[in-house]
Amino acid sequence: MPIDFNRIDVVSFDCYGTLIDWESGILGALASFRAEHRIRATDDELLEQYAALESVMQSGEYLPYKDVLRGVMRGFARRASIPEDRLDADVLVNSLANWRPFPDTVAALRRLEQRFRLAIISNIDDDLFAHTARHLEVPFDFVVTAEQVGAYKPSPRNFAHAHDVLGVPKARWLHVAQSQFHDIEPARAFGLATVWVNRRAGKHGAGATVPSSATPDLEVRSLQQFVGTVEASS
Repeated sequence: MPIDFNRIDVVSFDCYGTLIDWESGILGALASFRAEHRIRATDDELLEQYAALESVMQSGEYLPYKDVLRGVMRGFARRASIPEDRLDADVLVNSLANWRPFPDTVAALRRLEQRFRLAIISNIDDDLFAHTARHLEVPFDFVVTAEQVGAYKPSPRNFAHAHDVLGVPKARWLHVAQSQFHDIEPARAFGLATVWVNRRAGKHGAGATVPSSATPDLEVRSLQQFVGTVEASS
C-alpha cells in the first residue's frame, strides 16, 4: 500500500549511511592504515569486512560505539596479521566527527522540517552524534541513540524506546534508512512504514552494512528523490 504522507507526523532517520556518507568516512579514515600495512583489499571488500566485524561487536553485551569501532580496527589488524602494538585502534573513533553529509542531506532536511517533526534513531554514542549534528545543520525534535537504549539496531528495543520518546502512534510515524538489516527489517516488524534510501544503487555488494532482503514500503535512491515524492503527494 502506498504511504499516505498526509497521515505522517514524525519522520525518523537512521544517521550514518543515510544522512552521513559513512562509507566515504570509513574509507578515508582507513587510508593511512591501508597504505602503511599494504592492505590489498578493494574498497568494497574492506567495507564488507567492516560490516562483518561491526556486526560481531554489536551482537554481544552492549559496548559504547567507540569501543565497537576500536574492536573493528583490532579485527582488521587480526585479518592482516598486524601486531596490536603497531595499531592505532582509535583511527575510526577520531575520524567520525569529520564524516560529512551526503550532498542532498541538508537541503532535504530543511524541506522536510517544514512539514514533519524529525527524529534520529542511530547506533551511536551521544557525544559522537553531537559532533555529527553540527554538520546536519537542521535541529531534530528527537534523538535516540544506542547509548540511551543500551542496545544496537536491529534490536527491537531501539524502536520500542523511540516509540516512548516520540509519543506518536505508529501509523503516524515513518522511518527512513539506508540499511535494510539495521533499520528496514526491524522497523517493519515493529509496525512502521519504511522508506529505503538505496545509497548503493548500481554498486557491488552491500558495502558497510550486513545484507538483508527486507522489503520497504518505498525505495528511493536519494533523499532528494524522497523529498520529491513527498511533495508530489501533497
